Amino acid sequence: MPIKIPNSLPAAEILEKENIFTMESFRAEKQDIRPLKIAILNLMPTKIVTETQLLRLLSNTPLQIDITLLTTSSYAAKNTPAEHLTAFYTTFDKIKDSKFDGFIITGAPLESMEFESVSYWEELCEIMEWTKHNVYSTLYICWGAFAGLHYKYGIDKHILPKKVSGVFKHDTLVPSHPLVRGFDERFYAPHSRYSGIYSQEIENCPQLVLLANSEEVGPYLAASKDGRSIFVLGHGEYDAETLKNEYLRDIDRGLNPEIPKNYFDNDDPSLQPVSKWRSHAHLLFSNWLNYFVYQNTPYNLEDIL
Repeated sequence: MPIKIPNSLPAAEILEKENIFTMESFRAEKQDIRPLKIAILNLMPTKIVTETQLLRLLSNTPLQIDITLLTTSSYAAKNTPAEHLTAFYTTFDKIKDSKFDGFIITGAPLESMEFESVSYWEELCEIMEWTKHNVYSTLYICWGAFAGLHYKYGIDKHILPKKVSGVFKHDTLVPSHPLVRGFDERFYAPHSRYSGIYSQEIENCPQLVLLANSEEVGPYLAASKDGRSIFVLGHGEYDAETLKNEYLRDIDRGLNPEIPKNYFDNDDPSLQPVSKWRSHAHLLFSNWLNYFVYQNTPYNLEDIL
């Protein structure tokens, strides 16, 4: 949340130069506050795990948030109890006449498939088109980010020779950008995917800005220049044991996976992994909610264009 200070306080200019968000008294006195409406299109097979991870990060704010959980109508989830979906989820056709402050499209284990071969691709395209005029800012995660970059900007993913799995160092490229406000110059974040995007393709797109990159695994964070679309190509929302559980799952499937990099101490899977990306993840989500949703969405959602 911003700090409300007198307009003429000497600290105001100093804090502004340090990229600390302040609000002049005049603006603060005219602010109207209401709950933020955030919808989550959960495409992950383990929906309960994913919704818990995301809600944990969204809750780290003094703002009141109303959450709507969405699942696809063109594909029936197989790994989540039907009673859970019935009780807590709805579908796009039920909310398409509403508007939202923010929208999240999660990842999905579909990196090796062509987008057009995904059973719910047409439905997802309809939803992404709808967000342009009915959502102020949309956050795309991992496969959801690949899909969004492909649909909105024609940037295609490429299949990697082997799965990227582990926790990697990233450089913050534009420290003055509000989405990375407070980030360390280098930070850690998890990746778990079979596909990638070349950093240069994002840099060459005039509508996008690349905000964080890893020399080892490529881009992590990008945004449209108007802030209406945010792309996270990793999994900052992961719990400490998520990569371990995926690794053990792949062993059980006979896939002979590599040990996730930079994850277990001494690369020893018998040791308990420790999260070293949690603070970054909380900061990313709170920055998105504050600077790209709360501070910019019209008070009257019907005014979203």
